[in-house]
Amino acid sequence: MRPDDTFDVVHAHQVLQHLGDPVGALREMHRVARPGGLVAARDGDFGGMFWYPGLPVLDEWRPLYKRVARGNGGEPDGGRHLHVWAREAGLADVATSSSNWTYASATERAWWGDLWAERTLKSAFAATAIAGGHATAEDLDRIADGWRAWAAHQDGWFVVPNGEIICRVS
Repeated sequence: MRPDDTFDVVHAHQVLQHLGDPVGALREMHRVARPGGLVAARDGDFGGMFWYPGLPVLDEWRPLYKRVARGNGGEPDGGRHLHVWAREAGLADVATSSSNWTYASATERAWWGDLWAERTLKSAFAATAIAGGHATAEDLDRIADGWRAWAAHQDGWFVVPNGEIICRVS
C-alpha cells in the first residue's frame, strides 16, 4: 500500500469498467494523489458502440458481452458513469470529456476483428459465457466468425466511445 499524497498523476485506462467497486478504486486513486495532482480515467461504453455493416451476429455479441461483464461485477457502459463514480469517491473538481476510437482501415479492422474473435473464443469472457449458461460453444464460434466477416468487409467501420474524467485533487 502506498502512502497518502504520493503521486502527481494517478490514471486508469480501460480499467474501472471491469471492477466490482469502481468507486472504491477511485477513492484509492484519490488517496494516493497529492494535493494539486490529478486523478484521471478513461473507459469505453459498450452501449454506445456502433458499426457498419450491421451484421446481426454482432447485434448478438453486444448483449452477451454486457451480460457476462455484469455477471462478473463490472459495468461495460462504464464510460458514461465515470463522472458519477468520481463524485461518489469524494472527488469534487471533475472535468468530463469523451473521445472515440474508430476502426476502418484494413489494418485497423483486421486488428480489432481478430482481437474480438480471439476474445470470443479463448478468454475468461468465453469461459464465463459458457459456464454461466449465457452462450454455447457454437454461439461463440458463430460470433467469432461474425467478427472475422466484419473485419474482412471493405466498408467495415466500428466506433468505440470513451468517457473520460480529469479530477484536480484539493
